[in-house]
Amino acid sequence: MDNRSVQRRRSSGVLHLLLAAAFLTCNSQLLLVDANSWWSLGLTPIQRPEMYIIGAQPLCSQLSGLSQGQRKLCQLYQDHMTYIGDGAKTGIKECQYQFRQRRWNCSTVDNTSVFGRVMQIGSRETAFTYAISAAGVVNAISRACREGELSTCGCSRTARPRDLPRDWLWGGCGDNVYYGKRFAQEFVDAREREKNYPRGSREHARTLMNLHNNEAGRQAVYNLADVACKCHGVSGSCSLKTCWLQLADFRRVGEFLKEKYDSAAAMRIGRKGRLELLDKRFNSPTPEDLVYIDLSPDYCHRNETTGSLGTQGRFCNKTSEGMDGCELMCCGRGYDQFRIYKHERCHCKFHWCCYVKCKRCSTLVDQFVCK
Repeated sequence: MDNRSVQRRRSSGVLHLLLAAAFLTCNSQLLLVDANSWWSLGLTPIQRPEMYIIGAQPLCSQLSGLSQGQRKLCQLYQDHMTYIGDGAKTGIKECQYQFRQRRWNCSTVDNTSVFGRVMQIGSRETAFTYAISAAGVVNAISRACREGELSTCGCSRTARPRDLPRDWLWGGCGDNVYYGKRFAQEFVDAREREKNYPRGSREHARTLMNLHNNEAGRQAVYNLADVACKCHGVSGSCSLKTCWLQLADFRRVGEFLKEKYDSAAAMRIGRKGRLELLDKRFNSPTPEDLVYIDLSPDYCHRNETTGSLGTQGRFCNKTSEGMDGCELMCCGRGYDQFRIYKHERCHCKFHWCCYVKCKRCSTLVDQFVCK
């Protein structure tokens, strides 16, 4: 009897260990899936639907980072997916340009979470990333409509502006910003709307933050789109003008959202389950403003928990007093100096006819790198 009871206890203990291991494995898989993002479409090239042959694996099942709702939209609008990837890529590149001289420089960590653990913090940087990514999708889809690449949209149908002179024609083929904004809302917001966190919880606050910043990014593209015109007439007399709606250069969108980043509003979840200002002395944010709920982490040092990569090895400007200066960029740790030769074309001359001939000049340049 004693031996049997011992064996039973051992078997039950082993069973408990197996169940615990299975539970941990499931949790780690859930965390891994939750860490994936549709932003990964900007890092991995997407093949067009017509490139798939009979019997090949469907497009949407091959794309990682999509939520359930986004995967359904993918199945309905497969021809859109290439341009969503283009939009994500545009947003990532613009983020890296705008933050190239900051301690956090929008570095991509891997092809699944893209920006890594730092996006789990509801900081200003996260707010900007969500906004610029959503803006990138609006930009790409709107342009694809105009170019006739998508089956469900075409040229812009925006009404003629009231202030346009009467003798100017309103036509041409404009960027379909209205469709781009509407589709981007359906696709980008799908992940957030699928979440069902308790009202008033911290997770619910983060969902509201993401939705707000997504909309701010879409609004930026929509509001910055402007009228473009082309002259017609004999010998360029411009006796007639044709005008249409055209997207702003995406650099303008990035600069606009960067200004919103600098003035982003600190928020918290209120009793009614809505975001409210942390400091009531400030004005409430508009749909065009960025919001955040967490303070930014210390980007000076590498931290596996927060996802900060640190600034060690980053180039800095010795003479600058701004964020790109060595004092601020290196967080007071000091910097190393070395010299490199910089090669560039110089003393260029035009020769008849018709080419330009240049010399190759080398200059010794000082470089500074954070310790």
